[in-house]
Amino acid sequence: MTFSFHPEAELEFHEAINYYEDRERGLGYDFSIEVLASIQNIVTYPTAWPVIGEDIRRCLVNRFPFGVVYSIEQNDISILAVMHLRRHPDYWKNRH
Repeated sequence: MTFSFHPEAELEFHEAINYYEDRERGLGYDFSIEVLASIQNIVTYPTAWPVIGEDIRRCLVNRFPFGVVYSIEQNDISILAVMHLRRHPDYWKNRH
């Protein structure tokens, strides 16, 4: 199974990396590793995380207050959001 980012999700991911890197050198890298590890877990076990909407699931990221919101599309995982958990929970819903 493969994965792809919605363009806005990819932008969120890079903005969060830059935010953490600006706070502390290397922290952005650590964040990116944790998000990519979550995505690898999703690719390996796509149905392991709870459904939060119509065919939408969320996997929490270790060490950081983020979740990877995704849908399963045949042989592809579509990453809809790399979401800060304190952000409005439905902001990404128009990204299908």
